[in-house]
Amino acid sequence: MGRAIATGDWRARARRRPGGAGGWTIIELVIVIAIIVVLASIAMTNYANAVTRAQEAVLKEDLFRMRDAIDQYYADKAKYPTSLEELVEGEYLRAIPEDPFTQSRETWQLVMSEPDPTDPSLEPGVRDVRSGSDRMSMSGQPYAEW
Repeated sequence: MGRAIATGDWRARARRRPGGAGGWTIIELVIVIAIIVVLASIAMTNYANAVTRAQEAVLKEDLFRMRDAIDQYYADKAKYPTSLEELVEGEYLRAIPEDPFTQSRETWQLVMSEPDPTDPSLEPGVRDVRSGSDRMSMSGQPYAEW
């Protein structure tokens, strides 16, 4: 039989580099950096999608609440409010919510009611509200059509 290799002796020989220098090679560093870049780009894409989904959920909830307040106002007063501020003044809403995509309370698009042919003196009011954003949703529909 041959000479017995001492435990751990093969590890020491495997780590030796020409010239006696230890450390990482350029190729190893490039591979590690490439893997980190790929993982970071995947994480950033997932983060951006999560933020957009959250903004969409907020927009749906805000539209639901404002439309519900408009319906309650109409049921109580038999007319539509002339503005969103009238809903706040009448305590149907605590405040006009901020559009999550435009970051403003002023960009809501108001859909006005048709004039009542039976009562021409009744002025048209806010029948519906939509987002003022020109962006597209993740499903491909414009937010302004929600």
